[in-house]
Amino acid sequence: MDASHIDPKLVFAWQAAHSIARGSPPPVLDRGGFRVDTQSEKEVKRWVFPRPCDGLRAIAHEITAPRHYLKLCGPDDELRSALPARWEIQPANHFMTTQASTLDAKPLPDGYTMELHRAGPVTRACVIAPDGDLAASGCAAETADVFIYDRIETAQQHRRRGLGVAVMSALGAARRSSVSPQLLVATEDGRSLYANLGWTVIAPLAAAAIPEGAISG
Repeated sequence: MDASHIDPKLVFAWQAAHSIARGSPPPVLDRGGFRVDTQSEKEVKRWVFPRPCDGLRAIAHEITAPRHYLKLCGPDDELRSALPARWEIQPANHFMTTQASTLDAKPLPDGYTMELHRAGPVTRACVIAPDGDLAASGCAAETADVFIYDRIETAQQHRRRGLGVAVMSALGAARRSSVSPQLLVATEDGRSLYANLGWTVIAPLAAAAIPEGAISG
């Protein structure tokens, strides 16, 4: 799908669910994009824009401090062209979706166990290794509009054992609505892994931030 055709309502729904998953404030409309006042150690604020607009360019010129993130549903060069030189493009990500209702997962390897924790709209899945360490984890958040997967991670020493798929399967099984879109944002490395599970890219998601100690320009 052409990034210029992505539905802004879908982007907003994803960000709203993402904020729920991470315990962040809900997004608010801001000059053509959606702003989250994160106020975390790593991120003060973020803006997500469904498409380029004057608001994106205005914010980019106003912000001079690090730990502010601008994200655009589009390729890196499109975002770069809207930014002053002080902004630095971050590693690419990708909006992805799937039509699959369930994900088949093989039984966990011997000694591994799955733990599920549910708190309202958020479900967390943890795979515990035989020695008690956290081998893999992830979470999902469901709203009236979407079901999103977030922070699907497998520890380096436990990879290639199907644990990530097991986490995705366990989270997907917690989905209450069978019609809400399923969404996630994947890294460049993760994109091919999710593609093998039946996920497709809706749009690239470019991101930029001002590096610590950058000279205004």
